[in-house]
Amino acid sequence: MRRPPTLKTTEIFASVQGEGLRQGEPTIFVRLAGCNRRCAFCDTKKAWRGGRELAIDRILDEVERLRRGRPAAWVTLTGGEPLAQDVRPLVLRLREAGLKVQIETNGTFPPNPHADWHTVSPKPPDYDVHPGFLKRAREVKLVVCRSLTLDAVRTVRATFPAATPLILQPQSNLAWSRKKALRLLEGASRAGLAGVRLSVQLHKVYGFR
Repeated sequence: MRRPPTLKTTEIFASVQGEGLRQGEPTIFVRLAGCNRRCAFCDTKKAWRGGRELAIDRILDEVERLRRGRPAAWVTLTGGEPLAQDVRPLVLRLREAGLKVQIETNGTFPPNPHADWHTVSPKPPDYDVHPGFLKRAREVKLVVCRSLTLDAVRTVRATFPAATPLILQPQSNLAWSRKKALRLLEGASRAGLAGVRLSVQLHKVYGFR
C-alpha cells in the first residue's frame, strides 16, 4: 500500500494574519519545517529544522478543529520555507474543504498553481526569485534588516510588475528598523518607485502568536 503524503510540520495554530495586505484577518497557520535561506534576522528559527511528519489528513483534522473555536476562511502555509516541500496535496485538500490558501515564501522555489495568494519575501544577499512569481505574487515583502539598501529596494521593485505592492516590513518591529523603513520609504518615493508601502507586524503589536 502506498504511504499517504506527509509534511514536516513545526506547528499549527489559529491567530490573526499580522503581515501584508491580509493584515488583520483571522487565519489558521500551518508552519512547515525546513528552510534553504536561514537568514540571521529570521524570527522563526525553530522552523529551520526538525518538525513532525504529519499526514495530510492529520493536518486537515487539526485545521478543522481550530476553525471550530476560531472560525477563519484562510489558511496560511508558512515556515521555514513551505515550498521546499511538496505542498500540492495539502493545498488541493484545503481548497476542496472550501478554504482559501495563502503561501508565504522566499520565492526561490516554483509557485504552487493552486494557491489563492502568494506572499513573496525575497532574501539577501541577492534577492533572487523564481520567474514564476513575477505574475503570481499578490504582494512582495522586504524585511528591513541591517543590510537592506535603497538600491536593493529599487532592484526588487523593478523585478515585479508596478501593480504588485512592495511592502517594507520592519525587522521584528524594532525601533531602529522602523526608522530605517521610513527612510527607505521616503527614498523610494523620491526615486519615483511606485507601489512601495510601509507596514509593521500587527501580531506583535497585539501580542498574538
